[in-house]
Amino acid sequence: MSQPKTAGRIRAGMGGWNYEPWRKTFYPKHVSKNQELHYASRQVTAIEINGTFYRLQSPAVFAKWRDETPDDFVFSLKAPRFLVNRRDLRTAVEGLPRFINSGLSQLQTKLGPLLWQLAPTKPFDAAEVDAFLGMLPGEVDGIPLRHALEVRHESFMTPEYLQIAREHRVATVFADTDEHPSFADVTADFIYARLMRTASIEPTGYTKTALATWAMRARQWASGEDASNLPRVQKVGRKDGMRDVFMFFISGAKERAPAAAQHLLSLLA
Repeated sequence: MSQPKTAGRIRAGMGGWNYEPWRKTFYPKHVSKNQELHYASRQVTAIEINGTFYRLQSPAVFAKWRDETPDDFVFSLKAPRFLVNRRDLRTAVEGLPRFINSGLSQLQTKLGPLLWQLAPTKPFDAAEVDAFLGMLPGEVDGIPLRHALEVRHESFMTPEYLQIAREHRVATVFADTDEHPSFADVTADFIYARLMRTASIEPTGYTKTALATWAMRARQWASGEDASNLPRVQKVGRKDGMRDVFMFFISGAKERAPAAAQHLLSLLA
C-alpha cells in the first residue's frame, strides 16, 4: 500500500541554457552548442526562459524545446515586456492573447508557471492589480496555467496586495535580493523563488551551508509550512496544503547558477 503524499514537488534550475561562460563552468567539452538544452535539462529539473520577455517564440520552437527535454522537465516562461511594462496594466488585455496563443501549449506537460515581472518603478494600485490578475487566463488549449507575479516596488508590501493575489491564486515571487522588495508571504498553491545572491568565489554559487538552509526552506514550503527566517508582510504561521516549489538561481554570478541548482537538488534527493 503506497504512502500518502505529504509534500509537493520541488524543482530547481537557472535562467536559460545559452551562456558563454558556462562553456567553462558547466558544459563538458564534448557537448556542442546545439546540445546544450539536451544536457542542461538533464542536470536540473526546470529552466526559466527569459527570451520570451523580449520576443514571442513560435509554436515550432516550443515544440522543439519540449522534444529535447526529459518527460518530467518544466519550463517557466517570462511574460513579454510589451504586456508588463505599461502605465496601466489593465490595457494589457488587448495584447494578452498574442502571448498566450503564441504556442505555449506546445510544451504540454512541460509548461510551468508564467512569470509576470513588473518594473521597479511600478507602484501598487489595488484596482489596477486586481483587474490585471483577474484577466490572466486559467488555461490554454486545455492545459492549466499557473501565474507568478514579481513585484519590485515597496508599495506592494501591504496586506491589501496579498489579499488580492490570494483571491486570484497568483503566486508572489520571493526574491532573495537587496535590490528589490523581498517578502515571502505565500499567495498561491505553489512557490516561486528567485535566488539572486550567487557569488563567483563560491564554486556552488551560494555557500553549501546557505544551500542547505534553502533546501530546508524548500521542504517547508512543499509541505505547506512557512519557510524559516524569511521576511514577511504578515505573520501567517498556519499550515496550508502541499505546494509545488520552483527555485531558480538568477542574476548574481550567473556562471555559478547551474552549480547552485545542482547542489540544491543533490541535497533534496
